[in-house]
Amino acid sequence: MSAEILAAPDSSFNVRFIRRENRGEGEEMEVEILEDEEHHADLGSQQARPNTEQNGAAVKRRCFRAPAVTLGVMYLLMLAGIYIRYISVTLEKDQLQNRYDKLSNNYTQLQETASVNNNQLQSSYETLSKNHSKLQDELQKLKDKIEGMRCPDGWTRFGCSCYFRPNEKRTWDESRTDCWSKGADLVVINNKDENKFVIELNNMNGEFWIGLKTEWSTGSRYEWKWVDGSPLTETFWAARQPAATQGWYTAYSNQQGQWRQSDYGNTKYYICEK
Repeated sequence: MSAEILAAPDSSFNVRFIRRENRGEGEEMEVEILEDEEHHADLGSQQARPNTEQNGAAVKRRCFRAPAVTLGVMYLLMLAGIYIRYISVTLEKDQLQNRYDKLSNNYTQLQETASVNNNQLQSSYETLSKNHSKLQDELQKLKDKIEGMRCPDGWTRFGCSCYFRPNEKRTWDESRTDCWSKGADLVVINNKDENKFVIELNNMNGEFWIGLKTEWSTGSRYEWKWVDGSPLTETFWAARQPAATQGWYTAYSNQQGQWRQSDYGNTKYYICEK
């Protein structure tokens, strides 16, 4: 038996045709397909090279992609932080603006209130100043009046008046004229204390004229009035006095301080008052 091996060119596999001769049984042909290891190795290296290059490029892309993603995330975080900070600053600004507006309004109201109070105080001060000036003037007038009313020698003070009793008798008109010459007038008795005082001043030296007389009134009748024009309010008439008021009469006081009416022509002691 003999065999012959044939190979197919330019193929990834080696094909070997084995011819066997069998003299007894004819010819048999076996075909053995063998893989060309070297060719397969070359083909594998050729196929592996592009994959390696692609894998290297992919690795490089992944290496560059990771920092880019990290930078993007950092950039987004920075933008978010800046935006949040902007919102926070804006809110703080609004709050501060509101507080400033409130403080400004309060300050304006305080200024207005202070201005009103100042005007009121100024007005009150001016009023008080005027009143003080008036009181000062009145006080000075009173002082001058008191100084002017200082009782001269021989005169006796009672209350705000000075009294004098001459030691001679005159008619009512003559007595009044003498009092005028001394800057006074016949005594006007306004109350019980003053009536008691003039009795003591007279010192039980007889009856004396007082400044009381009748006058024709608008009611077509005679009325008793004091010489200073004041009405008769409190009286100290003796019993059954005055006896008549139809005519011109004057009044005098006895030693007990009781009043009686009399004609103008009678003479009596008298008391002057100023």
